[in-house]
Amino acid sequence: MATQVSTRGKSPATPARPKRPLIPAVLLKFVMALTGAVLVLYLVVHMIGNLQIFWGPTALNGYAEWLRTLLEPVLGWEGFVWVVRVALTVSVVGHIWAATLLALRAKRARPVKYAAGNKVKGSYTARTMRWGGVIVLLFIIWHILDLTAGVVNPNGEHLKPYENITADFTPDRWYITLWYVLALVAIWFHLRHGLWSAIQTLGRSSNRREKTLKAGATVFTTVLIVGFLIVPISATFGWI
Repeated sequence: MATQVSTRGKSPATPARPKRPLIPAVLLKFVMALTGAVLVLYLVVHMIGNLQIFWGPTALNGYAEWLRTLLEPVLGWEGFVWVVRVALTVSVVGHIWAATLLALRAKRARPVKYAAGNKVKGSYTARTMRWGGVIVLLFIIWHILDLTAGVVNPNGEHLKPYENITADFTPDRWYITLWYVLALVAIWFHLRHGLWSAIQTLGRSSNRREKTLKAGATVFTTVLIVGFLIVPISATFGWI
């Protein structure tokens, strides 16, 4: 006869509880929303400042110098500009850090690939945000080297943004204009989805207002990007 082993007094084995992440996902999403808001605010102000190029070199160059004298008694020459640069750097690093952690967690939590019904939507959103973020980062680096540091700019003179822009975007350098256009289109996709995600994270969305909020995010992003695009395109075609 087979010997039966008694299981009296023994409790069934319980599965190990998954470890809770040190940083909650809701905090990472809040960091993304907050840093994204800082970057969007900067983009709005930056776009408005760029449009002064249509008032001539005196207006745009004077605006660039005014920014460096803003709060000068307290912060000194270019003090305000450096405060903005530090805030932007912290925001960009924080945004990338939070996005990377969230993406890695989502990948680990989804060992099985999307079903056919969700594959297109999920993959499109992930690819758009991932590659859009990479393009945006590369564009920021190029933009700094081009119109801030003047390293790759044909003119590259400090506090002469009008001359730097008109020297940078010319018919002979059409590829630079094309690069800016493609990068700004990528920013459009990234920003539109990011705005909508931030609204959801901050709890301002609902089924009833979803279409209205999505339309608002689309309109806002379009106006912002068109405001940026009009400068290099106008310079290339000699409209300024």
